[in-house]
Amino acid sequence: MNIVLMLMITTLISLILMLVSFWLPQMMPDMEKLSPYECGFDPLGSARLPFSIRFFLVAILFLLFDLEIALLLPTPWAVNLSQPTMTMVWTSTIIFLLTAGLIYEWSQGGLDWAE
Repeated sequence: MNIVLMLMITTLISLILMLVSFWLPQMMPDMEKLSPYECGFDPLGSARLPFSIRFFLVAILFLLFDLEIALLLPTPWAVNLSQPTMTMVWTSTIIFLLTAGLIYEWSQGGLDWAE
């Protein structure tokens, strides 16, 4: 009964918030709000400038090494498990694979920003 009551209350609050957010805003846009640039300047060029593929490469490498840190963070606590050697083998494998990938990317010139 308690869970059903909580579900009904949360559903009611959600519906009320959706209805208020639908009817509350004023639907009278002016020219400044309809323009794609609200800063007051007319656009000088195209807004669709292409990004360098190297920017995405650096972003993916950042995410990869950020993921490595997230995977290796519990390692000090995992050493206290019943088989710490297996934990160290998996940790060393992850570090070796990421280091090999970084060395390969570096040797191929993927990290050279300027050409």
